[in-house]
Amino acid sequence: MTLKEAQEKVDHWIQTVGVRYYSELTNMAILTEEVGEVARIMARQYGDQSFKASDKEVNLADEMADVLFVLICLANQTKIDLTDALQRNLEKKAIRDAQRHQDNDKLKS
Repeated sequence: MTLKEAQEKVDHWIQTVGVRYYSELTNMAILTEEVGEVARIMARQYGDQSFKASDKEVNLADEMADVLFVLICLANQTKIDLTDALQRNLEKKAIRDAQRHQDNDKLKS
């Protein structure tokens, strides 16, 4: 699925099942909450914290998909074409960081 298709599918879901988009500020708060859920799993799965018994059934992929879903909602609401935005962002990084990472001693093995 392309980003464009994802934006269209999310919009269709919102219009048919979700009734309407939440306000942009509500979606921003929900995005923050969803990113926090990803962070919680990462801290326990890859960091030093341990899972509680109630955390055993967590699904990192599902939580990442929740983040993506809300981000797509915000893009749709604010009329942002994520394909174009990502392409422009990658071009910016290619210019800005052309040598930065190769010159970073911290990244050398």
